[in-house]
Amino acid sequence: MTSTESAAPDRNTATVDMKLEAVVIPVAEVDRSKAFYEKLGWRLDADFAFDNGFRVVQFTPPGSGASVQFGSKITSAPPGSGLGLYLIVSDIQAAHDDLADLGVEVSDVFHPGAPGAQFSPNGADRVSGLAPDHATYGSFATFSDPDGNQWLVQEVTARLPGRVDASETTFASTADLASAMQRASVAHGEHEKRQGGEYDVNWPDWYAAYMAAEHAGTELPT
Repeated sequence: MTSTESAAPDRNTATVDMKLEAVVIPVAEVDRSKAFYEKLGWRLDADFAFDNGFRVVQFTPPGSGASVQFGSKITSAPPGSGLGLYLIVSDIQAAHDDLADLGVEVSDVFHPGAPGAQFSPNGADRVSGLAPDHATYGSFATFSDPDGNQWLVQEVTARLPGRVDASETTFASTADLASAMQRASVAHGEHEKRQGGEYDVNWPDWYAAYMAAEHAGTELPT
């Protein structure tokens, strides 16, 4: 082994946390974009303007750990070139209805008819309605801001293994917690049937185990 090889870092060893906290989107009119994201109910974190024309505006979607930034002299990308910006929700139909109620032009809920169809600019190979068997990661809706930056709303109800810290059991919002409890209720009903239909006095423990496992993408209790 050479000295260079021996000095190579172990790629499987965690070093410093790197948390994605802000994504820049290109816009043409800052105030117009600010009004749009305010209408969505996103939290306004900052609006700083400087004498040299630089201005940065930051919004955070409800329940999100990451934010979006836009402004003046903040990016050279053409306005509207932000595509495939993911927003993860626990109930795609509820998210769609909320956006529609706010006056946002949002697509119908759909699922890809071919791999990658959710990114199709003209909607090709998109199939109307929820994913077959209401599969997690499979249902989408899209909407755009005034410049054409496109947001892709995706329903995730159960994470794939390893996607979430197994010790992390918090939920981003009361809506996410309620959805998790509803899914646990349905699963627990099946559990009681398998146990002869008898009332499970330990249902709170079962709910808690199910919700934590589903959130972390680990094996679900039966």
